[in-house]
Amino acid sequence: MQRRKFIRTAGVGAAGVAAATTIAAPAIAQSMPEVKWRLTSSFPKSLDTLYGGSELFAKIVGEMSDGKFQIRPFAAGEIVPGLQVADAVQNGTVEAGQTAAYYYFGKHPNFVFETGLPFSMNQRQYYAWLEFGGGHELINDFYKEYNFRSFTFGGTGCQMGGWFRKEIKSMDDMKGLKFRVGGFAGLILTRLGVVPQQIAGGDIYPALEKGTIDACEWVGPYDDEKLGFNKVAKYYYYPGWWEGASVGSLYINNDAWAKLPKPYQAMVEAAAGRVTSWMVPKYDAGNPPALRRLVAAGTELRPFPRAVLEPCFLEAYKYYDELSAKDPKFKKIYDNMKAFRADENLWFRVAENTFDNFNFSMSAQGR
Repeated sequence: MQRRKFIRTAGVGAAGVAAATTIAAPAIAQSMPEVKWRLTSSFPKSLDTLYGGSELFAKIVGEMSDGKFQIRPFAAGEIVPGLQVADAVQNGTVEAGQTAAYYYFGKHPNFVFETGLPFSMNQRQYYAWLEFGGGHELINDFYKEYNFRSFTFGGTGCQMGGWFRKEIKSMDDMKGLKFRVGGFAGLILTRLGVVPQQIAGGDIYPALEKGTIDACEWVGPYDDEKLGFNKVAKYYYYPGWWEGASVGSLYINNDAWAKLPKPYQAMVEAAAGRVTSWMVPKYDAGNPPALRRLVAAGTELRPFPRAVLEPCFLEAYKYYDELSAKDPKFKKIYDNMKAFRADENLWFRVAENTFDNFNFSMSAQGR
């Protein structure tokens, strides 16, 4: 009754109230411009976690903007091949791209840093460096030369070492091997006699089946099972030392980003964060049962022997020192990361590793 009296006193009837309500909603909606982006991915649709990250991202942005900001994802090959995402974003063919930065190490070694420097940090440590150690500021400052910026876009955790037709007991067994390996690790392996091949995810299986390559690595059991590598290679090695952490990248063209209203920029950042919080747990949940199925089907699971890991580690850090000595751009980011890594390793030895090692040892007793 008091509300009705107030409305009459104010001189606004029921029809006026209704009109005010109907006017307000469109006014708010009209303040949100319609924006349509295309996002090209480095990954095929069959990889429901990697490519699925792009689909989830587009869905979240669409829902947050009530359909006003539409992002349409495209799988590798639909607009450009999987390894040309950076170029497509740089030249404005698309507004955004999902990729792994280290695919573009041929442009400059610094492209390794956003994905993961071999033998550097684990996934949690890497996220910490990017978010709070200055990593992403340094990386995005470097990316200005390429007309795009980047957001962390998921990750895989520590990857597997790959599929081989023969057993690997020493570096002699690796020499001359045509090995599909992602990005920057190929530069290190070349120095040790391996013949690295960079091939997009959807093209690896036919190359392995035809014998164009002798071995390959991709991500881990969940994706590798989908791609069928166990059908043409028997031995499955771990760990993938070149990706103790593997961080995905969302590249956005600088001109497209500058034109985007601030609320939409916030939506992009929030949605990319959701993809990041979603992807690694999805892999962590999917990898164990996939590995059991692979082993049950005849896959031979093998650890890389120390006789392989140690020379790779030493050669990696020798190469980083050489790059730092001749390339100030590389040195700037590497020095920052190296200092952060030292502190992270000290901390993880105190609590994380101690807990994990004890817990795993007790679990091995059936507890």
